[in-house]
Amino acid sequence: MTTALSVDREPDETGDRPTPAATARTWLAKAGGQNLGLIGAMTLVLALFGSLNPNYLSWDNIQVIAEAVTISGLLAVVQTVVIICGGLDISVGSQAGLASVTSAMVFTATGSNPLLGIGASIAIGAVIGVLNGAVIIYGRVNATIATLAGLAAYKGVAQLISNGSAQGYVLNDSLFVFLSRGKIAGLPVMVWLLLLVAAAVHVLLKYTDIGRNIYAIGGNDTAARLAGINLNKYLIAVYALSGMVSALAGVLLTARTGSGQPVSGSEGLELQAITAAALGGCALKGGKGGVGGTLLAVALLGALQNGLTVQGINAFWQNVAQGALLVAAVVIQQRRAGERAVGLPA
Repeated sequence: MTTALSVDREPDETGDRPTPAATARTWLAKAGGQNLGLIGAMTLVLALFGSLNPNYLSWDNIQVIAEAVTISGLLAVVQTVVIICGGLDISVGSQAGLASVTSAMVFTATGSNPLLGIGASIAIGAVIGVLNGAVIIYGRVNATIATLAGLAAYKGVAQLISNGSAQGYVLNDSLFVFLSRGKIAGLPVMVWLLLLVAAAVHVLLKYTDIGRNIYAIGGNDTAARLAGINLNKYLIAVYALSGMVSALAGVLLTARTGSGQPVSGSEGLELQAITAAALGGCALKGGKGGVGGTLLAVALLGALQNGLTVQGINAFWQNVAQGALLVAAVVIQQRRAGERAVGLPA
């Protein structure tokens, strides 16, 4: 007597096991078209400048690129959180400048105590973030306008308390020297700090209820409110996080330059942060984005900027390229979302 099914039969390869093509499609879906596009663009940039200058792809130059994007990378990572939540923080560069001045001035005033200088900067960053959130929520001011006002105000405060000039000298302190020049496992400490913050934010967004609520608020704030999410609390917390990470960027700016910088080194960082977040896949309307794409975009912008510098191309063209990339990123988002062109019939 024969049986209809043999229990010892090997599983059918076409039915029980995914085909290579299906596996490839799965991995491509996980990677995301946006990230694959950034990887492709990065490959082209590296190939182009590597062919023009063999030293461009050297380990030393790669470290230079990584260290150069650390400060803007920190701001881009936290900008990602703000944008996902449906907001925008144009004041992050000015916050970094104010934190830089504060860290150096407190360091000097307390007899060269680096921890007090750093702690004071982070505390001021948190206060600024809460203030931004309060203006947006309770003043009912659009986030773009509120933080644009902050961009001017915080820069002005930094210039007032520093008299418009660099403050203090911190490279006689071992902690600041470690932050600016130290290495762990061959990578600069500043790069490790960026990776640590990025990893923490990624876990927060992807694997916690807090992160899921942030996506929900950015995706549909009305539905999020009806679901019982306290929007005011989350927005205040998100902007406070933005302030604290911006302050950390300011501390690293102080360590890197050796003194507190009210404007130099921090001006234009907000545009870099927004550009990286948009290139990385953050929908400027909120509810979409991730840290992985933002870091890829930060790396791409850093590689492009370094390549242009190595080739001796006028630095003004770097601003042109950055502006063009921001426009391109927004255009791609609008096309993917099926948005109707302004002024044209549906």
